[in-house]
Order: sequence, then structure tokens, then C-alpha cells
Amino acid sequence: MKILFLISEVEDIVKTGGLADVGKALPVALSELGHEVNIVLPYYKAIADSLRLSNATPKQIIYTNGQSYAFDIKELSFNGISVYFVDYPQYFNNDKLYNEDSKVSNAEKFTFFSLAALKTAEALGFKPDILHTNDWHTSMACYFAKHSPLTYEYFAHTKSVLTIHNAAFQGTENLVNIPSVAPTATGMYVENNHLNMLKTGLLYADNICPVSTTYAQEIATPLGSHGIDDVIRQRINVVEGVLNGCDYEQWHPSTDEFIAAHYCVDDMSGKATCKKDLQKTFGLRVNPKVPILGMVCRTTLQKGFGYLIPIIEDILKHNVQIALVGTGQKDITEELHRIANANPKQFVFIEDFKPDYAHKVEAGADFFLMPSEFEPCGLNQMYSLAYGTTPIVRGVGGLKDTVVDIDEPQGTGFIFRQPTPQALLSVIRKALLVRLEDNKKLQAVIKRGMQKRFTWKEAADKYVDVYQRK
Repeated sequence: MKILFLISEVEDIVKTGGLADVGKALPVALSELGHEVNIVLPYYKAIADSLRLSNATPKQIIYTNGQSYAFDIKELSFNGISVYFVDYPQYFNNDKLYNEDSKVSNAEKFTFFSLAALKTAEALGFKPDILHTNDWHTSMACYFAKHSPLTYEYFAHTKSVLTIHNAAFQGTENLVNIPSVAPTATGMYVENNHLNMLKTGLLYADNICPVSTTYAQEIATPLGSHGIDDVIRQRINVVEGVLNGCDYEQWHPSTDEFIAAHYCVDDMSGKATCKKDLQKTFGLRVNPKVPILGMVCRTTLQKGFGYLIPIIEDILKHNVQIALVGTGQKDITEELHRIANANPKQFVFIEDFKPDYAHKVEAGADFFLMPSEFEPCGLNQMYSLAYGTTPIVRGVGGLKDTVVDIDEPQGTGFIFRQPTPQALLSVIRKALLVRLEDNKKLQAVIKRGMQKRFTWKEAADKYVDVYQRK
């Protein structure tokens, strides 16, 4: 099949978060299955400065709603895949990928990009069987492919798929600030004169794929949907969760270049060296007997800090150390610094994100905390399983789909369900107690976790099933 893959970032080209991991891994996996994949990205300033690519076609011009948009198409060969870039400096020549300025909103930039990406395929003569879009940034392409007189004829036989990586972000904007769609917003999802880009895409996508089975169920409910449940229930017959994969080439303790010693399920001796290295690097007292709770994430309420912060000092009453790395909300980071400064021998908070720190925590910690308020898929629990670092998670979204509670026959971690600090504290105490009193059971859990695999090939196979479904 020919697959046009639209996304806002791709690892090794431009990245701000986990979306970029998918932007690289899934197209590569689809290509390895024999499909022809073309990726289209905005030509951000960071890309222009580092790559300085040539034009793939003559300049393209879109005329819409009384305005003209002249843009170039850049080209790059990437892991055997053709990547094309929409070069429109008025929108994308900024230091940040998603910054809002006084003149142009993110919604305007990415509404334009969604239309320009379709025109890019047409300019290249690439008529896709599948249009695969990702999150609100590219969801409007599902609408334009079916509804815009500029594109619907060329894409008449193209099937569209929209992957929801995080429904909390929907791309809403007052229509007057989006000249590329205003004033003709017929058929779009508009409330109080505000366009909702994600909901518009959901109305027109032929298939909708949240990034885990449980998340697919959650977003059909008012409590778990961030307000998109009305559209999801309307389209429920085309909703199917597809779990993201894990890049085990980058995340495996037998090959990881960032960790102090390599180890595997058959020889765990190197993990003790990694633990000692983590304690030394983070300035914690070196003691192999003290359990370490690790956490690497954005410091936001989504990641469960509303549950964690009220009980950190209760956790620290135990013989335990905490190694936490992340950046995010100022009020959360300030409180974490306060607690860390009051408990320097037990709790280290590093307000930064460095790949080596993330790998060191995964390899050196005994347990990995993911007490998320919601988690569409999650990757760190997959890394933790691979590294023999037992995950402690809330039973939501992809966490529920990838971690099995220790009390189940094939347990791989610890799960709590109630969204309360006390429930989190109880499960942490349970984990510490099992480590102390039933280490044989814990070692069996660790070994099962290390043998689990969540591959991108499996994810790609499931997407191909979705693509081929009538």
C-alpha cells in the first residue's frame, strides 16, 4: 500500500516529546513490512538550520478563502523512507515548534499544514491508499481529504486513519484567527465560533485508533475523554485501540550505551553496578540494600503528581530513596525542590531532561513510579519491564494494557486503581514489603517483565489490519 503519514515531529529529525518516537518507529516498521510510506512534516527553523534541504518540486500555491499561500516542498531520504517538508517560513520559521505568537496561532499553522501536506502529495504525484494522521496537529487533513474542493477529488479513493496519542490536546481556536478555513467552516466541528481540530478530524476519519485498548474505552466516557466522548460515541464502530511499540534497540539493558554495566534476564549481576552508579551520580548514599523508586516524566498533573506530592514525605519515612527527573509545571517543580532540599539523603529531584539520566534511572532503580491520572499509552513502563525495574502504575490506559498486577498469575508489576494519594502510598508500601519479605516472588515478577515484548512490528501489523478493513 501507499501510505501518506502526517505528523508534527519525527525522532532524529525534530523532537519535543514521545510523539516523535512514533513518527520515526511506526513508518519504519510499516516500510519494513513492504509498504511505501511518505512522511510529511513542517519545515521548522530547527530543521532548516541543520539540514538545509533542496526543493523537491517547483513552488506550490494554495488559493483559499481569498488568500494565497506560496510554499516550497523540501525532500529528505530517511531510513529508506521519503520525508517531505512544507516550507512556509511565515508559520514555521520559529525557534519553538508550537509557540504561539501575536500574529499566528498554532491552530492556524497546523490547519494550513494539513491542507498543504495533502497538496504536497498531489504535487509529487503520490496518490495514497492510506492517509495516516496523528493528533490534532494533522487531524484536519481527514476533513480536507473528504471536503475541500482543493483536495477531495485527488483523495477520493484514499482511506484516512487518525491516531489519538493524547485527547487532552485538541487544537481549539476562534475561527476569526484561522484565515485558511474561515469563513467557510461548513462541516467542521465548531462550538461558540471556535474550531476544534481534533473533533473535526474524528468526524471525518475512516478509522480512529487511540494508542491502547483501554484508552479507546476511556475516551468514550465523559470522565476519561477530555470532552470528545460525544464524537467518539458517534463514531464508536470505527474506533480501535492500537498499542504503541517500544524501541528495544535504544532501550535494552544488554546494549544500552548510557548505563554503567550491561545485564540481561539470564545474568542480572550488572544491575547492581547500575544501581551503585545511579546513587553516586545523583548524590544518594551508596547502599545496595536501600530500594530506589525512580521516576522520569513531565512534572504535570497528568503524570500523577497530585497523588504523589502529598505522600512523598510519608514514603521517605521508610528506608527508601527516590530519584526523580523531569520538567514541567512550575508549582510542581518548586514543591519537589522544597521536599528534596528537606530530605537530601533520600530524595533527589533533577529539573532537567537528559537521555543519560533517563537510562540511568531505568537501569539503576528497583521500582519505577507511573501513578498517572491518565496515560494513553506510556513508554516508560515498557522500558522498566525490559530493565527489570518493577513498575508501580495506576491501572489506566496503556498502563493497564501492559502491566499485570503481582497478585495475578502472570504478574509483572504493581497496580493501584483509585485516584487518591492514599491508594498510591498503599501500593508503594506493598511493593517495599514484598521486596523485603518475599523477594523470590518479586524476582519471578521481574523475570516475567524482562521477557515481555511490545514491538513496533506488532503495532504496524495491527495498523495494516485497520488499513485493509472495509
